[in-house]
Amino acid sequence: MTFWLTALIVWIAAGARVGRVLVKPATTARVAIVVAVSAVALACTAAVPDIALALDNLLPGGLPPGRLSEGSVVSAWLLFAAATSVVASAAWPVVSRRNLRQIAGGIYGTWLFAVAATLSTSFTAGWVVTGLAGMFVVVTGLRNLSWTALGRGIAVYVTGTVLVVVLAAGQVQRDVIGATRPGSGEPGWAWPFWQLAALLIAFGAVWIVVEMWVRARLLLRRVRTLHNVLVKRFPEVVGEETGTSTQLRASDRVAQIMDALYLQSGGGVEIAAAGEPPAAVAARAERVAQWARHPLGRAVVDSRWIAPPEGISPRGWVRAIAAAFEAQPETAERPGASIR
Repeated sequence: MTFWLTALIVWIAAGARVGRVLVKPATTARVAIVVAVSAVALACTAAVPDIALALDNLLPGGLPPGRLSEGSVVSAWLLFAAATSVVASAAWPVVSRRNLRQIAGGIYGTWLFAVAATLSTSFTAGWVVTGLAGMFVVVTGLRNLSWTALGRGIAVYVTGTVLVVVLAAGQVQRDVIGATRPGSGEPGWAWPFWQLAALLIAFGAVWIVVEMWVRARLLLRRVRTLHNVLVKRFPEVVGEETGTSTQLRASDRVAQIMDALYLQSGGGVEIAAAGEPPAAVAARAERVAQWARHPLGRAVVDSRWIAPPEGISPRGWVRAIAAAFEAQPETAERPGASIR
């Protein structure tokens, strides 16, 4: 059951990457990611005992058991290593977009040669090439780690690739010492680790998409009250919403809140009584939130206070204002406090 579930999850990740290519320009690197994740999905599918048995039954009698099924798995992991090497090559500064296409052609050509050599001789050569390519990917990934959504996705993907390198080395050692190969339908002790590597690679490939969606959902939830209050005062900031995805809706909400705050402040007029905004983000957000709830109260704010503080994005600034807005007690505004 775990074989089928792993294959299903990886195929879903591959489908997500295909959808991303369809909505964005199909660059060489994006296509390579689709190929890499699809190759992992093929490897997981070929490793399913029922599928492996069906593949081996396609061969005539007299051939070693597991020849076609294991050859399919090796070839799929080879394709993963080749496609991921294309993505890793794009991360090096010396590689331009034009050169990347030529490099990708050479890498895929090498993959075809490696597959032919693997199927005609032994699987050891295929595992060696997979391990070497995986090491190149790991080194490149470690050079590009950062605490961002992309960096976290790379970290998960590289972790899966490290496991692939270790397992490929184990396969080479098994072949060299002449250990018995698992027969068809017998996954062997290493298959759970192969499944873990496949899941890590799949999660790493879609990490940025999932994280951006989750962050957008959390942002929509956080700014809901502030957005509703300001839109009631300034319905003209809404206009015609064209964003259909969660990320676009979150971006629209941020822009609408900033526009409404700007209109409420008088459209860029500076008020001497407002004073200079403090450097502390929390204190600044608290005062803007108080003014947003009670425009005619004691708090005085102008456009200088509404502008995002230095080093903070508009999305982060709106999130801070919304948090301060939610933390304030919901007291009723005095009659005539609404400016509409």
